[in-house]
Amino acid sequence: MSKITGVFPSLPVATTEQSLVSHAGLNMVTSFVDALGFRGLCEDRLGQFVPSGAWHRPGTILGSLAVMLAGGGEHVSDLDILRTGAGVFGKVASNATISRFFERTVANPDVFTYGFATLTRELRSRAWEAAAERNPALKATALDPLIMDLDATLVTSHSDKEHAVGTYKGGYGFAPFIASVDYGAGNGTGEILAAVMRPGNAGANSADDHIKVFTQAIEQLPDDFYDEQGQLIGEKVLVRTDSAGASRKFLHHLSSLGVQFTVSYPVPVLKAHMVGWINDKKYWQPALDQGGDERADAWVVNATEILGLTDYPAGTNLYLRAEPLHPGAQPTLLDADGHRITAFLTNSPRWHGPTLDARHRARGRCENRIKTLKNTGLGKLPFFDFHANQAWANIAALAMNLVSWLQLTALPTGHKARGWDIKRWRYRLFATAGKLITRARRTRLLIPGTAPEAGTITTLLAAIAGVKNSLRQRIRRLA
Repeated sequence: MSKITGVFPSLPVATTEQSLVSHAGLNMVTSFVDALGFRGLCEDRLGQFVPSGAWHRPGTILGSLAVMLAGGGEHVSDLDILRTGAGVFGKVASNATISRFFERTVANPDVFTYGFATLTRELRSRAWEAAAERNPALKATALDPLIMDLDATLVTSHSDKEHAVGTYKGGYGFAPFIASVDYGAGNGTGEILAAVMRPGNAGANSADDHIKVFTQAIEQLPDDFYDEQGQLIGEKVLVRTDSAGASRKFLHHLSSLGVQFTVSYPVPVLKAHMVGWINDKKYWQPALDQGGDERADAWVVNATEILGLTDYPAGTNLYLRAEPLHPGAQPTLLDADGHRITAFLTNSPRWHGPTLDARHRARGRCENRIKTLKNTGLGKLPFFDFHANQAWANIAALAMNLVSWLQLTALPTGHKARGWDIKRWRYRLFATAGKLITRARRTRLLIPGTAPEAGTITTLLAAIAGVKNSLRQRIRRLA
């Protein structure tokens, strides 16, 4: 008689009263939240949104929601996972308490938006200062500015919600506008500066919307980006967008603030002699890949004087890029001699076309940040009221930024986890199980020493302890 065996061990399952924690790895996020002084800041900025005698303060409500979203939750009801680990996550507010909190934000949406914006700006300032030599504000210069990506996206609504309407892609929902920071390759995944909710039929090329989200984004930048008079030091910031941001109104607004820009440009109908330029490469420079190496099949040229620009800000240059059509690409009337021609505008003080082209093409990384933001809450907006969903979008951005700030401040340079996206953090780190024990009247959290990322977890917790000490000293100095 043959013995039947399964793919996996067949084990009997029983319940236990032991203090087991299924997402013990999230202790890194909760420790980082406390290290940033989150509770005190929330009480100062948003204390009016809970009754004076309430047990659950704004810090515990917003902190629990942000940690839950960072850990993979999608709805308020997913806070149940944190409630089962009260020894690690504390007492979590009930769903009814969370609902009443959002009702108060809807009653005073402008006050909540302003309070939350000042809260996240201070958190960002503290996190960036804790990053020491990796502080993006200290690294920003006119020749190597902080790169701010602006891009719109679509979020599907599966029910009738306020301002949810048909989209240009035939769907139904919203069209939020996102401003994010690119740390650069190998320096982390970047973070969100602003997430502005819009109806689903909002245009992607609205200059007013670009100006609105840009204004909210620069208000999030730390004091290092402002002079003694409180004016933005525009040369330290570069705005990067697709062709939707190429409107003259928006670019003149950036130029008036001294801000650099690099934006995709709808290719004009090429003049006949441009085809000759494609064949004669002596007029073009070899394009660079993201590693800085020359490519043998792509070229860049400054075509400002040939094609000309009208009514654009002074100092704006037009660059063309030519490369052979990729296999399967559909030819267009603007292709020249089998080459796809694309263009971008920039007012950068740098003049090396291939370097400017490589920097502009790195704009594709902002798509990953938007995808991550949707995976931390923006993808499923839970409320009917538009202002409540805006508040939810802000909390989703905070959840994503907490992980980004962890990468920036607590991980050594070159560590593999600095480039991980949120899903990998969840599977490798946050999902690590633990057990609470009490010895010598002290409660400890145990994690398996054989866990694949046990070393990463201990490295992060040690670095967070250092961050907490340094920020305490900063707060004392400012006091």
